[in-house]
Amino acid sequence: MAPLISCHGLARAHGDHLLFEGLSLHLEPGDRVGLVGQNGAGKTTLLRVLAGLEEPDAGRRMLQKGLRVGLVEQEPAFDAGRSVLEALCAPAGEPGGERELAARALLGRLGFGDPAQRVETLSGGWRKRLALARALAAEPGLLLLDEPTNHLDLASILWLERFLQATALPFVVVSHDRTFLERVVREVIELDPRHPGGLLRVAGGYRAFLERRAEALRARSQQEAALENRVRRELEWLGWGPKARTTKAAARIQAAEALQAELARVKAQRPGEAAALEFGSTGRQSRRLLVARELDMSLGGRPLFRGLSLVLQPGLRLGLVGANGSGKTSLLRVLAGGLAPDRGDVRRLEGLEVVYFAQQRQALDPDASLQRVLCPDGDAVVFQGRAVHVVSWARRFGFRDLQLGQPVGKLSGGERAKVAIARLMLRPADVLLLDEPTNDLDLQTLAVLEESLLDFPGAVVLVSHDRSLLDRVCTLMLGLDGRGGHHVLADSQQWERELLAAEADEGQRARAERPAPAVRPERRRGLGYLEKRELDGLLAAIPEAEARLAAARATLDDPAHAADAARLQQAFQEAGEAEAALERLMARWLELEEKQGA
Repeated sequence: MAPLISCHGLARAHGDHLLFEGLSLHLEPGDRVGLVGQNGAGKTTLLRVLAGLEEPDAGRRMLQKGLRVGLVEQEPAFDAGRSVLEALCAPAGEPGGERELAARALLGRLGFGDPAQRVETLSGGWRKRLALARALAAEPGLLLLDEPTNHLDLASILWLERFLQATALPFVVVSHDRTFLERVVREVIELDPRHPGGLLRVAGGYRAFLERRAEALRARSQQEAALENRVRRELEWLGWGPKARTTKAAARIQAAEALQAELARVKAQRPGEAAALEFGSTGRQSRRLLVARELDMSLGGRPLFRGLSLVLQPGLRLGLVGANGSGKTSLLRVLAGGLAPDRGDVRRLEGLEVVYFAQQRQALDPDASLQRVLCPDGDAVVFQGRAVHVVSWARRFGFRDLQLGQPVGKLSGGERAKVAIARLMLRPADVLLLDEPTNDLDLQTLAVLEESLLDFPGAVVLVSHDRSLLDRVCTLMLGLDGRGGHHVLADSQQWERELLAAEADEGQRARAERPAPAVRPERRRGLGYLEKRELDGLLAAIPEAEARLAAARATLDDPAHAADAARLQQAFQEAGEAEAALERLMARWLELEEKQGA
């Protein structure tokens, strides 16, 4: 089967920093690829090269004839003042034309209830859906997604998982969400110039990738150790004194030089070190660091939480989960003392040191140099009581020396996240309040962050949609429903099951309120003979599709399958396929009804 895209010898640099070179990559029909790599490795740049939005510095990119590539960017931009329908139809297409009909059907498939809703009123999750709709409207043969789960709540992530599981489109997705990757991809590619050829491609999900990567690292380590032994022996031989000027001696000297060059090449292919994260602690051992009693909080008249009480003590790692807008950030700000609750009180131990990591990182001056942001005063920082030069401090987080003079605004999102964490690490803490610290971080840094939080002796309150991180780090989870309610959870899977159950209930209510097309409608002019027959068939097919969806969701809700990961994964896929089928039928039924009534 001919590849969709073939890339040979690609090279791309940003300034003096080489992102990749000699990169060869083929994408074929049916590919479902997860693209991973360290922050600043060039993942976004590679997607833009694949999409034809950037040209490589060297190499060539060849597309299958007629192939269209759709790109969902990490931060999608839309013109303000437009409706979601106009965002899909502009600039071409007359109102009521075929383009608008297709756009309305597509919006219906993706869950948009009001095509007239203004783009600027959409939440981050719905803006990502609209960006996906915009890419799909071009009818691409290949879909590229750059960090599509960033800033999404769990309900939106689950929806995206079901969509990608059900779609027939091949896709490449850049993501650092390990659970998401495990569920939606069939291959993982790690982009890193230290891999031979610039990348490591592994068939299977994220767990298979970790196993294969570990094997590759072990083999490389053994190869390096063997080369070092051979080079050491040759250097010892060369150090024995003047050698006879024989052809044999000269050849051995040349062989030793070749071995040294080979060792240098292998060392250059070592995977990069992850950032060294370590949160400082005051060592305070009081059992009640912070006590919150009967907290009430509302926003715009809408209750966020009611009667919420909690006690933070050393060793507690509390995960906060809930939909975007449910009050997680507000609760963190109340605990930090930056926001007063409507009712209730927060008592902190005298002298309590609280470190708060805000989700939005606007506090970083984009025009200031990396050196000035990391080290505002002088050339050294004080970490855990000792001075550390700014160059060594920057290297601890994976920054190159030449980046110290670079403006922070030029850094990648993950690099800016590391800068924010580096600033927090200089402050000893009793309590860490972390609001989405994992956004944009690469997988290696995520693993180190997990270890750092597990080692931190104080209390941690963590807001994150990274299910792997929550399940590994948190000793307790608290779910906020956004209507004032809250309840304790065992793990993220329990939260997933509750979300899916609530979604099923909402769907049943919506279908009950929607006039069911159970009675054959009056025939009107506007439909051809075949379209009339299609409409009659839809009236029978829609109830059947609804029944299949209800059965699939019932399987998901069945407690008997809660511990069966394989069965749950199959049920997720069946529910996603059933939902997609129902949406297609409903969209087509609405289209024919509108045409019939015209």
